[in-house]
Amino acid sequence: MNGFALELQKGIRARLAGLSSITDLVSTRIYDEPPTSVTYPFIRFGNITPSADDTDGRVGADVSFEIEAFSQATGRVEATQIAEAVRAALHRTESSVSLTGFHLIELRCENYVVTRNSDERGHRASVILTANLETA
Repeated sequence: MNGFALELQKGIRARLAGLSSITDLVSTRIYDEPPTSVTYPFIRFGNITPSADDTDGRVGADVSFEIEAFSQATGRVEATQIAEAVRAALHRTESSVSLTGFHLIELRCENYVVTRNSDERGHRASVILTANLETA
């Protein structure tokens, strides 16, 4: 069995890959780490930070994580569209994310930000989410 963070990543990836609202924008390009010769636009998992949240004899965790969208289109429109699609796909959709060995109690989008890529070619959106899980 995976730990909290890896199982959450697996479930979130499956949820995103199963929605046409996401695949219409990025196809199947949803990565943990993208390949060197990646095709744009794409999504990757950013920072994942689990914190213990044990209660009433159950082992639990709060997991903060980022989903990043990268675009090389002119302007920020494409990156923003992907961020908004990710938010809509995940915010308060606990019952739509399948996990093995864990219950997803809460999943919420805290916010997102769209910034210019460091190389000045395109934009990066970071969708910041928080999940609360407990062992099954």
